[in-house]
Amino acid sequence: MLLLALDTATPAVTVALHDGTSVIASSSQVDARRHGELLLPAVDRVLAEAGLRLDAVTGIVVGIGPGPYTGLRVGLMTADTFGVALGVPVHGVCTLDGLAHAAEVEGPFVVATDARRKEVYWARYADRRTRLSEPAVDRPAEIDEAVTALPAVGAGALLYPDTFPDARAPENVSAAALASLAAERLAAGEELEPPRPLYLRRPDAQVPKNYKVVTPK
Repeated sequence: MLLLALDTATPAVTVALHDGTSVIASSSQVDARRHGELLLPAVDRVLAEAGLRLDAVTGIVVGIGPGPYTGLRVGLMTADTFGVALGVPVHGVCTLDGLAHAAEVEGPFVVATDARRKEVYWARYADRRTRLSEPAVDRPAEIDEAVTALPAVGAGALLYPDTFPDARAPENVSAAALASLAAERLAAGEELEPPRPLYLRRPDAQVPKNYKVVTPK
């Protein structure tokens, strides 16, 4: 097994290689506006660090969000392209699950990422591998206090300390954690999610009002 994992659902552009036992190379850069520019060089970098070629990869793992439309589609389209070009399966993993897997928390906790518009993407977990709720998007103050009182990880929790008083790192997802979680699930014979974007609301970009289509005569 050689998994190439990548995620662009948060401000982090993150890539990792996992050989079925451990992460053998990884790269993470935080820049919310340069996902498309930074992703492929990061793939080249981790392959070079591992001393491997892209055609050695036996599977692709990609974070499916939730996340902003523009950033999320960069990772998903890249993963899909690699899968087709290499003839290997592409596996989806919820980005929040990747963050949970990297958390150093005992017992129930919450993962919350920044959804902008003063909202967070969030889900509740029993432990690092077990999600208890479907991913949701809400204003922090609208989330049940019994949930926000739990330990919380992710940029969304760190951004709203009044709502999440026990906020902790990691801030953004790492492809290393995503790959490790996927490798565990695959080794256990579990089905991973399809590589389809987990959008919880409409994209920020909208067609302007009174927009007129101009066609040549």
